[in-house]
Amino acid sequence: MTPRSLAEAARAAATLMLTAALLLGGDARAADAAAVTHYVLDPAKSSLEFTFLQAGAQNKGRFTRFQVAFDFAAANLAAGRLDVTVDINSVDTGDQERDETLRGADLFAVAKFPQAHFVASQINRTASGYEAVGKLTIRGMTHDARVPFAFRTATENGAAVGYMSGKTSVRRLDYGVGQGDWKATDQVGNDVAVSFTLRLIAH
Repeated sequence: MTPRSLAEAARAAATLMLTAALLLGGDARAADAAAVTHYVLDPAKSSLEFTFLQAGAQNKGRFTRFQVAFDFAAANLAAGRLDVTVDINSVDTGDQERDETLRGADLFAVAKFPQAHFVASQINRTASGYEAVGKLTIRGMTHDARVPFAFRTATENGAAVGYMSGKTSVRRLDYGVGQGDWKATDQVGNDVAVSFTLRLIAH
């Protein structure tokens, strides 16, 4: 082989190596973009609360038992998913008689519908954070729902965690939460404000 042939072969080999490196680098970047972190709830440091009007006065309540699973990557929102299940029987408004009424057949009917469920497979970026677009099911009735939220990540004691917070509103009568006399909105308002502050642990 002549010196010229050797030089041409060397250039061809170098070109092949460079092309391969660029392709592999692109694949690595794509893999990084596709990497999604799976988070689960830290219940001890999370809250799910609601506010409603009763007899013209604002009242507060909370659910003490709920589960959250969140798949998220800021660079790959298309792969995001949020799944929330709430144990309705855990409702707590600070008034035992009212809580039993809420659990009853005319309101949440927990004997038949013990859970509420929100699942979103569409996560959108907004001007102030993110929005989960999905389906909310309460009392066996399902409607489209949008839940805006803020999300940040941190490393605590060597573990990856995420903090999610947000507010939304639910019209209780859309989900049948209010039968008989409870359909009236003069004593109990139709709009219920829901707020949440969640600590999530990468799993």
